[in-house]
Amino acid sequence: MILRVKKLDKFIAKQFGLLFVGTFFICQFVLMMQFLWRYVDQLIGKGLTMDVLAQFFWYMSLMLVPQALPLAILLSSLIAFGNLGESSELTAIKAAGISLMQAFRSLVVIVIFIALGSFYFQDVVAPSANMSFSRLLLSMKQKSPELEIPEGIFYDGIPQCNLYVQKKDIKTGMLYGVMIYKMTDSYDDAAIILADSGMLQSTAEKKHLVLTLHSGEWFENMKSQEFSAGVSVPYRRETFVKKRIVLDFDADFNVADASALSNNARGKSIGQINRDVDSLNHVYDSVGRVFYKDAKMSYYSPVAVSKKDSLRAVKMAGTKTYSFDSVYSRLSADRKLEAVDAALSKVQREMNDLDFKGMITADGDKLIRQHKIEAINKFTLSLSCLIFFFIGAPLGAIIRKGGLGVPVIISVLVFIVYYIFENTGYRMSRGGMWAIWFGKSIATAVLTPLAIFFTYKANNDSVVFNLDLYRNFFMKIFGLRIKRAVFKKEVIITDPDYAADSATLTEVNREIGDYAREHNLWLAPNIIKVFFKYRPDHTIEEINEKIETVIEDLSNTKDKVILSCLNAYPFMAVKAHTRPFDRKWMNVVAAIIVPVGLFLYLRMWRFRLRLMRDLKVIRQTNDAVIARIEELNSSGTSKAVSYTHLRAHETKANL
Repeated sequence: MILRVKKLDKFIAKQFGLLFVGTFFICQFVLMMQFLWRYVDQLIGKGLTMDVLAQFFWYMSLMLVPQALPLAILLSSLIAFGNLGESSELTAIKAAGISLMQAFRSLVVIVIFIALGSFYFQDVVAPSANMSFSRLLLSMKQKSPELEIPEGIFYDGIPQCNLYVQKKDIKTGMLYGVMIYKMTDSYDDAAIILADSGMLQSTAEKKHLVLTLHSGEWFENMKSQEFSAGVSVPYRRETFVKKRIVLDFDADFNVADASALSNNARGKSIGQINRDVDSLNHVYDSVGRVFYKDAKMSYYSPVAVSKKDSLRAVKMAGTKTYSFDSVYSRLSADRKLEAVDAALSKVQREMNDLDFKGMITADGDKLIRQHKIEAINKFTLSLSCLIFFFIGAPLGAIIRKGGLGVPVIISVLVFIVYYIFENTGYRMSRGGMWAIWFGKSIATAVLTPLAIFFTYKANNDSVVFNLDLYRNFFMKIFGLRIKRAVFKKEVIITDPDYAADSATLTEVNREIGDYAREHNLWLAPNIIKVFFKYRPDHTIEEINEKIETVIEDLSNTKDKVILSCLNAYPFMAVKAHTRPFDRKWMNVVAAIIVPVGLFLYLRMWRFRLRLMRDLKVIRQTNDAVIARIEELNSSGTSKAVSYTHLRAHETKANL
C-alpha cells in the first residue's frame, strides 16, 4: 500500500510537472506581451541594436517570473486534475481508498518549494533585474529625444535647453507652437526662441541635434562686464523666416547612471528596503522637526508675545472690552486698505509655505509607503502560489474537464478577481487611503476562503459545479419540465404484455374521470387547505405510478405508433398541486411572509391547471394506445387464421 501511494505521488507529480512547465511559458509570454505594450513607444524608431533589445526582453522576463508562477500553478493544477477526473483516474484513486488530500500531498510539497523559490527570486534576482531594466529604459528614453517630446509641457531631455511644443504631428515629425529656453552659464544669459513650427532631427554621426525653425523670433541677453548689478542688461532681438540651430547631444546608446534610481523600491531586497525605510524615516522626521521649529518661531516668537502682552496692557488700562472691529473702524481708509493687504499677503505667504512643506512631506510619505508595499508584496506574491494551487486542484477535481477549454476560462476568471483586488489594494495603499497591510492583504483574504471552500467541497465529492443540478433546480422552481424521450430498442429481451397494459390504461381512464368529477382543478385552491390543512393526494400518485409502469413495459415494443404515443405522455408533478412544501411549519412560515406566500400560491394554482391539462392528454393518449393494441391484436388474430387455413390447404393437396 505504501509503495502504491509513492507511485501515485510520482505519477501525479509527473502529470503536474509537465503541465506546469508548459503553462509557465505560456503565462510568461502573455504577461510579457501585455507588459510590452506599455513601452512599445520606447522601442520603435530608436535604432536600437539587437543586443540592447535582447537585454530589454531578458530583464523584462526576469521581472515577470514571480507574477507568472501563481497563474501557471492555477492553470496547470486545473488541467492536471481535470484530466484525471475526465479519464476516471480520479474515481479509481478514490475507489482504492485514497482521499483527495492524500493525492494532493506530493504537489503540496512541490508548490511549497515553488513558493519559497519565488520569494528567493523576488528578494535576490528580481531587484537586480528591475534596476537594470529601469536603467536600460531611462537610457532608451534619451536615445532619440525628437521622438520623446511631449505636447503641452516643457521637455528638459536636451542639455542646457528647455523645449515646449504646443502640438506635434507624429507622422511628419513637425512641431507646432515651439518655445525654447536656451541657457549657457546662468539664467541671465538665457535665450528665448519662439517659432510657429519646426523639426528636430539627429545628425548622421548621432552627436548633434539639428533644430529647424520657421517664422519666429530670437531674444537673447547681451553679455557685458560693464554693467553692474541693478542696471538693465541690453538684449538682442532677431526675427527669422527659417533658422537652423545645432545642439550638442550624444544620441548613441549609453547606459544611464543608477544614482537617479536610488528611490526605486522594486529594485531593492528586503534588507535594503528595511535599511532605506529607517533612513527615510530619520530624514523626514528631521524635516518635520525643522518645520515644527519654524512654525514655533513664526507663531510663538517673542515679538508675538510682546504684542499679546501689549494688548493685555491696553485692556487692563481701562478698556473693559477689546474688539478688533472697533480698532479697525477707527483707522483711516488708507490704513484699512494697508492692514487688509498686509493680512492677505501674510496669509498667502503662509499658505504657499504650508503647501510647499506639505508637498515635501507627502512625497516622503509616498516613498516610504512604496517601500513598505514592496516588502509586503514579496510575501503575498509567494503565498498566492499556494492559494492558487488550492483553488485550481480542487476545481479540476470537481469540474473534471481537462484540456485548454474550461480550465483556461476558469483560470482567467479567478486571476481577474485576484488582479482587481490586488490592484485596488495597491493603489489605495500607495495613495494612503488604506493601511498598507490591509491593502496588500485584501486579495489574499478574499481568495483564501475560496481555496478552503473548494478544497472542502472537492474532498467531499461535492456537486457544487454540476450544471445539470442547477438546471433541474431552477426548472423545478419555475415549473419547467423536459419532454419524454422513448426510442426503439435494438435488442428486446421481454415483449410487452399488451393485454395487461390495455387493461391498466382502461382503469386509469376510469380513475381520471372519477378524479375530474370530484376535483375542480380549474378553480383557485383554498388558502387554508394549502398552507394550514394539508392532505396528500394519493390518487394522482397512484395514477402516475401506473402510467410509468405501462410506459416502461410498452417501451419494449417494436411498433412505431405506440412508441410515438409514449412520447406524448407528460411528466406529472404529483405533489406540487397540493402544497408548497412537505413540512407543515414551512408552509405556515411561507403563508406569513406575504410575497413568498403569494408566489407559492400562484405557483400551485398553475400546477393545478397544468395537472388538469396533463390528465386530459393522458386520457387521449391512453385511448390511442388502447386502440393501437386492439389493432395489433386483430391483425395478429387474422394472421393466425390465415396461417391455419394455409396449412390445411397444403395438407389436403399433399393427400
